Amino acid sequence: MLETINWLAVLVAGISSFVVGGIWYSPGMFGGIWMKDNGLTVGEVRKKAKEKIVAWTVLFSLLMSASLAMFLALSKDGCNGCIPTVGMSRGATIGLIGGVWAFCATAIHSIFEEKTWRLVLINGFYSIVSLTMMGAIIGIWR
Repeated sequence: MLETINWLAVLVAGISSFVVGGIWYSPGMFGGIWMKDNGLTVGEVRKKAKEKIVAWTVLFSLLMSASLAMFLALSKDGCNGCIPTVGMSRGATIGLIGGVWAFCATAIHSIFEEKTWRLVLINGFYSIVSLTMMGAIIGIWR
């Protein structure tokens, strides 16, 4: 299975998730609401971004991308054991399903942590958008 994965696509897809996060949590999108509901200031967020958080975020984005590529590599689509070309549409669909899964996990943790529903939706939909994009990138680049 690992030999069928395009690792350059995994890298690009992982980076795309990091980029989507930068846009998603920017002040022009949901960053202001996210900071307010987490009780953070712009200064605190900038300080944390300079710490190891960015490195961990890149690492976890790459791990998500690699695991999604493995799911796509296992996709057989009725061809008796062969691994077909996945394509952008199928990749995006499998990414979307993974995003819904991640959304649910995020929601469960957030409910127990007594986070606001706005945070649940902001963080959960980020997972859906980023994993759908990663799946599309990996799917088209097989």
